[in-house]
Amino acid sequence: MRREFKKKARIILIDDNYDHLSGIRELLNMEGTYDIVTTSTSASVGINLVKKYQPDIVLMDMNMPEKDGLQAIQEIEQLNLGVRIIALSGYDDADLIFRAMKLGAKGYVLKTMASAQLIYAIEEVAAGKIYLPSALSSRFFEYFQSSFKAESSNDNEENLLSYLTQREEEVLDLLTQGVTYRGVASKLFISETTVKTHVNNIFQKLQVNDRTQAVLYAINNGFTNKRRARMATV
Repeated sequence: MRREFKKKARIILIDDNYDHLSGIRELLNMEGTYDIVTTSTSASVGINLVKKYQPDIVLMDMNMPEKDGLQAIQEIEQLNLGVRIIALSGYDDADLIFRAMKLGAKGYVLKTMASAQLIYAIEEVAAGKIYLPSALSSRFFEYFQSSFKAESSNDNEENLLSYLTQREEEVLDLLTQGVTYRGVASKLFISETTVKTHVNNIFQKLQVNDRTQAVLYAINNGFTNKRRARMATV
């Protein structure tokens, strides 16, 4: 009787935290059921490695300096290579989970979770399934449902984005990219207090209560695409 061998899943690791990346690589090597093709601490370099090696799975850090995980996921998905991406993050932010999955990630795992959970996530995604830990899935689906409610109501509502000033648009644009208040202050050369003032004005004009709702409203109303198009013509 011929013995059949299970093909090892080919994996690329992309994480700017070298210690964390090394820890995951060691963990997967110990498992012995995965082929770690290569690793990268840069999203841009990592994308080129994905083009070259065309792995089965990419473990993608969400928080990287020169290009974040969301941008990287989008670019890899546009390659149409059939690569399955698992997002790795230190944040359980519902907006970040929603955006990562919307762009094409097949799984989302917190870096603080047990090693066994990461292994299970890889097994599930390698089998063609979607993986979200139970601790995150309820938050994701609540957010997912609220987004569709917002989309359906937006068809009959006035687009409140037209009330924003140019500076408020700049602040909102950075918020949709996941930039912190401190980061916004640094990029726009204003104080963090001024940023918070602009954010409060944005909340009032968009009739929302928090950052997540503001970002969701902006995305559902095409704010990012319209602003990018407008900036390209300037």
